[in-house]
Amino acid sequence: MKLFDDLRSLDRNNIGGWPKSVKTFFTVILFAVIMVVGWYVVVNDQQDQLQTLANKEEQLKKEFSEKQAKSVNLEALQQQLDEMKDMLRQLLRQLPSRTEMPELLVDVSQTALSAGLQQELFQPGTEIPKDFYAEKPIQLKMVGTYHQFGAFISGVASLPRVVILTMHDVSLTPLNAPAKGAEPASNQLLVLQGTVKTYRYLEDSETSDAGKTKKPGGRK
Repeated sequence: MKLFDDLRSLDRNNIGGWPKSVKTFFTVILFAVIMVVGWYVVVNDQQDQLQTLANKEEQLKKEFSEKQAKSVNLEALQQQLDEMKDMLRQLLRQLPSRTEMPELLVDVSQTALSAGLQQELFQPGTEIPKDFYAEKPIQLKMVGTYHQFGAFISGVASLPRVVILTMHDVSLTPLNAPAKGAEPASNQLLVLQGTVKTYRYLEDSETSDAGKTKKPGGRK
């Protein structure tokens, strides 16, 4: 072919004198190279950005739909939240108040004695205020049978005020370990020792005072 013949006879030192067909051939090759490089450098990168933006658009549409659904039901959700707050206040009011707490501790101690338990230690600790309630740790050590401990728990549950006792690091062990191979008797003395916590609700004045002592950002 004439083009191949022209390529073989090219004079590299006289580019201006190359045949028109050869110039056209190299021009097409140069244009193709520029297009390929431009595709990978510019167009391909823009396509990646376009795909990223398209994914972000879908995510934003989804978030918008979720927020729109919440905004439509905002009034109903607010009403439900208010009802839950009222229910929480009613439940908290069933816990003992600050003035009832000392009497409650006496009732718990007397309930243990009425059940026949021996109290070797019953020491209330420092009260710890929380967001809307306060917890009172009590270190105790009691000795009695399984049935006596059951009567104690039943007696605490029947007190006029709601009393919640949670166990923390509490152990229940036999006072005297039975002989090897022998089953524990029903009247085997057990030792309950550790820390229990009881709770009371914080009155409005207490929560207000606690809020005033806090600086912006939640720091005291």
